[in-house]
Formats: sequence, structure tokens, C-alpha cells
Amino acid sequence: MFKKILKFSLKAFLVLLLIIFLFVVAVNYGIFGHLYTKEEISEFSNETASLVYSNDDRLLGKIFDENRTNITFEQLPDYLVNALVATEDARYFEHEGIDSRSLIRVLIKTVILNNRSSGGGSTITQQLAKNMYGRKSFGPLTMPINKTKEALLANRIEEIFNKKEILSLYLNTVPFGENVFGIEAASRRFFNKGVEELKIEESSLLVGMLKANTYYNPRLYPDHALQRRNVVLSQMQKYEYLSNSEKDSLQKLPLKLDYANLESIGPANYFLVHVKKRAKHFIDQYNEKNNTEWNLEKDGLIIRTTLNSALQNDALNSFKSHLSVRQKQLAKQYKSGESKKQLTELLNRQLKNVKGADELKKQELFSWNGFYTDSISKRDSLAHSLLLLHAGMIALDPENGNILIYVGGIDHLSQPYDQVLARRQMASSFKPILYAAAIEEGYGPCDYLDNDTITLTDHEGWSPENYDHTTGGNYSIAAALKKSLNIPTVNLYFDVGFESLDYLWKKLGFKNELNNSPATALGTGEANLYETAIAYSVFANDGKMISPRMILSIETSAGEIIYIAEEENNKAQIIESRSSALINAILQNAIDAGTGVAMRSKYGVKLPLAGKTGTSQNYSDAWFIAYNPGIVIATRVGASSPSIHFNNGAYGSGSHLALPLIGLTLQTAQRDKKVNKLLKTPFEDLSFELEEEMDCPDYREDTGIEKLLDIFRKEASNEADRSKKGKKKTSKQKKKKKKKGFFKKIFGN
Repeated sequence: MFKKILKFSLKAFLVLLLIIFLFVVAVNYGIFGHLYTKEEISEFSNETASLVYSNDDRLLGKIFDENRTNITFEQLPDYLVNALVATEDARYFEHEGIDSRSLIRVLIKTVILNNRSSGGGSTITQQLAKNMYGRKSFGPLTMPINKTKEALLANRIEEIFNKKEILSLYLNTVPFGENVFGIEAASRRFFNKGVEELKIEESSLLVGMLKANTYYNPRLYPDHALQRRNVVLSQMQKYEYLSNSEKDSLQKLPLKLDYANLESIGPANYFLVHVKKRAKHFIDQYNEKNNTEWNLEKDGLIIRTTLNSALQNDALNSFKSHLSVRQKQLAKQYKSGESKKQLTELLNRQLKNVKGADELKKQELFSWNGFYTDSISKRDSLAHSLLLLHAGMIALDPENGNILIYVGGIDHLSQPYDQVLARRQMASSFKPILYAAAIEEGYGPCDYLDNDTITLTDHEGWSPENYDHTTGGNYSIAAALKKSLNIPTVNLYFDVGFESLDYLWKKLGFKNELNNSPATALGTGEANLYETAIAYSVFANDGKMISPRMILSIETSAGEIIYIAEEENNKAQIIESRSSALINAILQNAIDAGTGVAMRSKYGVKLPLAGKTGTSQNYSDAWFIAYNPGIVIATRVGASSPSIHFNNGAYGSGSHLALPLIGLTLQTAQRDKKVNKLLKTPFEDLSFELEEEMDCPDYREDTGIEKLLDIFRKEASNEADRSKKGKKKTSKQKKKKKKKGFFKKIFGN
């Protein structure tokens, strides 16, 4: 009986071996799908993220389908390799791709008994085969077919690559969750450093994640990750890569992360959106011209940009420092009084047809102290959103167009709308354009403008007021712009005429149409920060306009140049050199003794600067632009709805809400020797003739007879009179008219 059983068992075993043999042969010959050849394996390459760098060689972010950066074996620390081998494949350096002991266990438990929980037993090389080509479904035979394929591929891999190459290939392919692939990308994500800088305990943590990258994710489950890290350290001690005392001391270390998800919290994510679009355009052009197939998201290209990371970080720090304080002040204002009533009315209007507006639901909310989760109603969520202060900032080099700073908002993850491109009323930041149009038409900085109260009957009796409510006398054009006076500016609008102003507005590149209305003089026209920075660069660059650029070069990992930026040689002359020089001189005075004086007095910025503030009606938006021949920097702050705003200028004006962002940025930047060299480009001295043109008192009183005649003039004036002044005149005519200012007061036009 025993012999019969033994004989039957032997036959069954031989049949099983034959079945297995035939099964392996079938897999090898592609009966269950293509099995990659040695040639195909040798040509394998990972999809690799393209890397985006600043002009000072700092990594800004990546562009990818799979977030991966390939490395070589020489970049791997010894203890990282030891941790991997000790934990995943202790006999790695002894086998040739297949570990016979593990294979027998897999055949019996996994293939025969179909026990998937018995452990994989795959070698590092087999795991590499899986990572390289993935797995397919074959119904009930899925596991044995895939395992057999991986074993056969592992054998071929070992014949092609040496052990070091296999380890680097493996560590370049392994997934770490969060769409992160490869040890270098994981090191950057969880410890904000390159793999070469990893410590033993950090390497052990990353190796531990390979078992289950979500369950052992140190950000999501720190306790699980810490426990698994200590298991890896124990494995290293077991296989004598660590002494017992080293293991014990390392296991006592706390978990320390420096989490750096550049895709969500990177320093320039708004900027990267535009870089990606432009890079793709340049690559497509290159591919079409050269019959190549470079892929931005898969081929590990190197993109070098114009952004200066030091300046960018200074700007980000200024946002957090200043806006976090102003945000609290705005929230406090809307907790009581008339502001609370207005907010309630606004919420009721927007939630009029919304059901369940007061039902509580958990939601992640932005704050300057970090995101927090709270049970909150739709009403409170909308209120939180409406009360958020948004801001944007852009800086560029006016000589070559290089964009140096690009902060598109307060948080790209939760507030992706780009504030640099948001159009808002320019307020007084528009005035230099009107004054430049006047100078282009022959006006001089020492021509005087009336500051007496005016009432425009054809515009519903509108009577412009100066910010400080002062009236009377006459201000020079230079002083009126320096002090940002409204009444003289409206008078200048009528003198210059809409046609001349509109012509320059379009020439400067603004897209929105201006209204032919006296209120336009005070900045009711809409523009974005991008357009505004370009326009002010014309003042900074001797009247010439540049084209902004973001990308300096694109090259392959092997150094093949795909794109390189060329210098713009033929810059358009938008305004005369005289006009830009005079505007610069006036706006330098605005920084030293006008509306931008806080740059000097409060923030201690010593750089040569010209600048202009802007405050729209009801403090809805605050603007500030500062510049010199080396940099133009522009910012704007305001809530998403103009209905939400500060109720006083001490918090909401351009000089108090927007200027501090640039003040804090430059205050820090000027301490950096390299950055300071970039920023301190001086203005050219005015010629003797232009200095003479600027040499006059800011203000002069009306004489007694002029005051009397002003009364008659005001009673007789109407919009028809003013519209006549709006007709375009030659420079000669304007100068003649201005010389007869006294008679004009008596007889009008």
C-alpha cells in the first residue's frame, strides 16, 4: 500500500514538474503575452520629471507624469544600500536574479496553495522587473503568470546589468506614494534634501516605506513609519551592517521630516504654470524643426528660468509677515458694526437660493498659520472666502525682460487664481501714464495746474476731491504727481485730452479699453500687475519697451540645447527719453518725500527708487509700484469682491496695505550682497536742461484778483467748456496756451 502511494506521489510530482516546465516554456515563448527581450531591457529608461531651476540654480519644481529623478549608484550612500539589502533581499549579492529558497516557498505556498498572504519572496531584481513593466491580469492565473514572467525577466536583467546598476535601476523605479517615484524624489519630498545627504535613520525610513507606501507614509502615519524604520534598523543589525549599540541609539531617535511637496507648496507654483506652457511651446517648435520627440513630462529635461529664488523667498516672507497681520485686522472689522451688517447682507444675497446654508460640514481652510480642518457651514465658509485678502507681486528686469519675482497669490493649492493676471481698477497707479502723455504733448514739470474745487455738471455734478481734502492754489505738474493730487490731475486730463491719453495707454500694451470720462484720470481703468510692470518698465528703460521672459534655456540631461533665450535688440521706443527721465525724477521724489516715503522712513530701503501708490475707491484695492533701471516691482492687494475692504486708509490705502509688501521684500533683499548688486542700479543724472525744467516751487497761491476771477469762472464753467480742452493740440499750441494762464482765468478758452 505504501509503495502504491509513493509511486502515485512520484508520478504526481513528475506530472507537476512537467506542467510547471511546460507552463514556464509557455510564458517564455509569449503564450501569455510578450516577454521583453534582452535588447528591449537594455534600452529601458524611466519616465523622468523635468527639473525647473531658478537663475541662481535652486530647484523650483518639477514637471512630470511621474515624479521621478534618476540617480546613479555612486550617489547612493552605503547605508542606504545596506538597509535595502538587509530588508528586501539579504542574499542579493549571492544569487543571479532568482533566490532558489524563496522560489521554492513561492511555488508551494503561492502557486500550489494559492496563498497570497504567504509573502512574495521576490528578489530585488524580480521586484525591478515588476516596477519596469508592471503586471497584467490573467484571471485565476494572474499571480503565477506574473511571478514567472518576473523570474525570467530577472534572469535576463542580471545578464545585462551588474549588481550596482540593478540597485540604482531599482531605486529609481520604486513608488513611494503621493505620485513620487524613485529614491531621489522621495528624499526631496520627505526630507527636502538629495539622496546623497540622507542620514542612516532617514534612509531606513524610506526603505521601510517600500513595504506599503501609504501605510508607512511618515506624514500620514508617523507611528507606523517610526515602527517600520526601527524594523529596518534591526535588519541592518541582524546582517551586521550596524552594531547593536548603533541600532539601539538610532532606534531612539524621533521621527524628523522636512516635508517639501513642491507641487503643492513650492516657492513658485503660479510661475511654474506659465513656465510649463511656454516650455511646451519651445519644445514643440524644436521637435517640429528637428524631427525629434522630446517630451516635457517624461524626458527629464533641464529648464533654467529667470526667477531669482532669493528675491522670490523674500517676497513670500513679506506676504506672510504683512498679510497675516492685515488679515486679522480685516476679520476683526467685519465682526461688528456696519461692516458686519454689510457682510451679512452680502452673504444673504449670495446664498438666497442655496439649501442647507447653515448645515455643518468638515472643511479644510486656509490660514497664515497653516491649513486647519473645522466643522463649518456654507455660510461661514463663504464668509471665510470673502474675507480673504488676496495679493500678487511681479518683478522684472526692465532692460532684458527677465521676470525675477512671481507671486501669483497667497496659496496656489487652495487659491489657484493668479492675482498677477487679475484685472482691477488701477487707481492712482494710473496717473504716471496720464502725466507721461502730457509731457509727450509738450507739458513741462513746472507747468501749473489748478487745485480749486470743480463740479462737473455733465457728470452728475461729480466733484473730485484730493485724498487730504485740501483745495486752492496751483500745483506744478511735478508736485501734483508726487503728491498724487486728484483735482489737478482731472484738470490735466481735460488739457491733454482723451485721444492722447488713450493712444499712449494702448501703446504701452494695456488690453482693456479706457472710458472717455474725467474719472479715468483717477484710475478707473482696469489692468493687471503683468501689464502694469511692463508699462512702468518703459519709464525705467529710457522710454523703451521690453518683452517679459521666464525661460533662459531648455536642455536635455545629456546637455543637448533645445532652447536658449536671445537678447531683444530692437526694443520699441514708446515715449521720448526726455519724458521717461522727467517721470523718473518726479516719481523718485514721490519715494523720497511723497506718497511712497515709508520705503525710506519705515522700511529703511536705501536703494535708488522711483514709485507710485494707488488706492481705489473705498479702499477696495491697494497698489504699489517701485522701480529703478535694474528692477520694476509691482504689487496689488484686495479681497475677491470690491464690497469687502478696509474702512479707513490707515489699513487699506496703497501706502499702508500694498507698499509694505515691497518694503519688506527690498528691506531683506538689500542685505544680500549678490541681490543688492542687482537692485541698486542708479538712475542717470538729469541733464542741465532737464534740471532747469524741474526747478520750481511745488505750490503757488492764487493772487487776490485770481481768486475773485475763479469765482466767476466756476459759475460760468460747464462740461462743454471742458470738453473743448479735450481736443488734441500740438505741443506749440499747448505751450502758448499755458503762457496765457492769467488771461485764461479771465476769458476762459
